[in-house]
Amino acid sequence: MIKKTLKTLSMGVALGTVAFAYANAAELTVYTAVEAEDLARYAAEFNKDHPDIKINWVRDSTGIVTAKLLAEKDNPQADVVWGLAATSLLLMKSEGMLEGYAPAGVENLDPKFVDKSTPPTWTGMDAWVAAVCYNTVESEKLGLTPPKTWKDLTKVEYKGHVIMPNPNSSGTGFLDVSSWLQMFGEVEGWAYMDALHENIARYTHSGSKPCKLAAAGEIPIGISFAFRGAKSKEDGAPLEIIVPEEGVGWDMEATAIIAGTDALEAAKTLVDWTVTKKANEMYNTGYAVVAYPGVAKPVKHFPANLAEKMIDNDFEFAANNRAAILKEWQSRYDSKSEAK
Repeated sequence: MIKKTLKTLSMGVALGTVAFAYANAAELTVYTAVEAEDLARYAAEFNKDHPDIKINWVRDSTGIVTAKLLAEKDNPQADVVWGLAATSLLLMKSEGMLEGYAPAGVENLDPKFVDKSTPPTWTGMDAWVAAVCYNTVESEKLGLTPPKTWKDLTKVEYKGHVIMPNPNSSGTGFLDVSSWLQMFGEVEGWAYMDALHENIARYTHSGSKPCKLAAAGEIPIGISFAFRGAKSKEDGAPLEIIVPEEGVGWDMEATAIIAGTDALEAAKTLVDWTVTKKANEMYNTGYAVVAYPGVAKPVKHFPANLAEKMIDNDFEFAANNRAAILKEWQSRYDSKSEAK
């Protein structure tokens, strides 16, 4: 009877210890623009190594997450940003919103994926690169010819047959607009977008959606990013992934700690994990270019010439002029944006 009582007491203490540990697990509010389908996988892999930290995701498209963070500048609600455009984080860095921190193992990353400050305020995860998703079946029905350049998309044959992301909502949309202004110059860049606007059916609030719509045959041409095209083609979509001859814009997803977080140690633990080889292997299932050298595996259907077509992207230009670019874009083209 005494043994049974002691055993029961011992079990009760053990269960109480587990309950106590669970109740005292750290929680992090993590803002992200990572594709929704990947978030559960990210959290699950992290929790295999750190089951004592719970991630509460706040997910939306890049432009909306960026606007939310800026609106909360004086009363931050996020602890960490895990997966947001580097151009957005550069903007927040200039506003003093990011905690300087050099994650353990940061020296293993490709230097172009690490903020130049000491200590860095953000670290890159992966890069996504612009491309055109061209539905060969639907285009043939319409008598279209495959475009070779960005400027080809202004030809009258494509009128009403092109969809692209709204840069106010989508990081992919913003990298498109920013890259056109860098490649063509400000005057010619806006003139190009004026002409392209005539052919746009509508602007989406997601960077992947134009390619998904093209893959589904709902539109023949979607301006999106290359990996989404490769993934859709692997799933059987009749797509050609076109890399325009002038060059293509790109951006990287990046991670940062929000200054003033009340969970700094847990935030550092998460950010340490995000730069590991294991984490980068996880990123590689969604992106062909990752921050940790030697990790990325060849991606089926990924355009062979994409790396050489990536422009020398001026991230400082994109970040410093973001607000003015978006305001100008909205005043010119927002009438064709889909409802939110």
